[in-house]
Amino acid sequence: MKTKLAILLTATAISGPALAQSESLSVVGSWSNLPLHNDFEAPFWSETLPGASNGEIEVALTTHNQMNLGLGDVYRLLGDGVYDVAMTVADYAVADAPELEGLDVPLIAMAADEARRMVDAARPMVADIYRDRFNSHVLAIAPYPPQIVFCNAEISSLADLEGLKVRASGRMTAQFLEALGAEGINVGFGEVPGALQNGVVDCAVTGAGSGYSAGWWEVSTHLLPIPLGGWDSVVTAINLDRWNSMSPETQTLISETIAAEFEAPAWDAAQDALVTDIACLTGNGECPAGEARGMVLVDVSEADFARAREVLETTVLPDWAARAGADWAKRWNESVGAAVGVTVAN
Repeated sequence: MKTKLAILLTATAISGPALAQSESLSVVGSWSNLPLHNDFEAPFWSETLPGASNGEIEVALTTHNQMNLGLGDVYRLLGDGVYDVAMTVADYAVADAPELEGLDVPLIAMAADEARRMVDAARPMVADIYRDRFNSHVLAIAPYPPQIVFCNAEISSLADLEGLKVRASGRMTAQFLEALGAEGINVGFGEVPGALQNGVVDCAVTGAGSGYSAGWWEVSTHLLPIPLGGWDSVVTAINLDRWNSMSPETQTLISETIAAEFEAPAWDAAQDALVTDIACLTGNGECPAGEARGMVLVDVSEADFARAREVLETTVLPDWAARAGADWAKRWNESVGAAVGVTVAN
């Protein structure tokens, strides 16, 4: 009997924490057809978190594209309490919060560890933005792989984008392209293949894996692997009123579990994903995701990087500082700028 009792007590202790109350969460994920959702978001919300809570947290999961939400509405509706948790690309919300553009500045981070250092430095700023602008609490920030350039035109360098029509992945990217002499075009992600095929745009910026999954290789020929669109940070947030209604034990469980079982694995996979995604698009290497395609891989020169960085520091960042305001620019310099060695003049 003592042995059976000891086994029962041990099993109870390791099965998960006893929460003060059960919770049911309505969760809206990011793009349902992309690896971030399928490999990380869906398993976390459907299995990992309910399991960690010993069944005390139940989740109803969908995605913003399955709900046909306007991308700019995702966080507005979250703040209004239409659902409990939402995640999507932070750049989709910059019309409501221009200071949020400072989270994912293009061409600062060339590798995943650099991007995470930038995001970690920006996180206190992001938390304040989501609290004040969207009545929500930030739970996690995860990356898509770097946003690179797909072209249905023959290019051999960054300079060849001059005069072309390019779909940008965010406002900063559009300004960057215009500073290069290209025309930044606003086209929704799902509309890009048709736009490339019909000549509405000559090139488009997105993550390599996203472009592979969405079939952009069918309507584009050349791939320029320079991160013109940054890392397209995806912010996971919970309605602040909902968060404040939870017990401290539940808040701790969610915070610790999402950091360890969602955020960290997504970052760990980001760098390798870029390498394999480029291989899948170009045939230069192994493609674990499926059939390798035959896009032309354009070599990025030191001159390309130098030109890009010059445009970023002399045009794009000062313009953002003017729109976001001197206080946000100062805060960015003291956090993100200090972490990556860049100072915004304002």
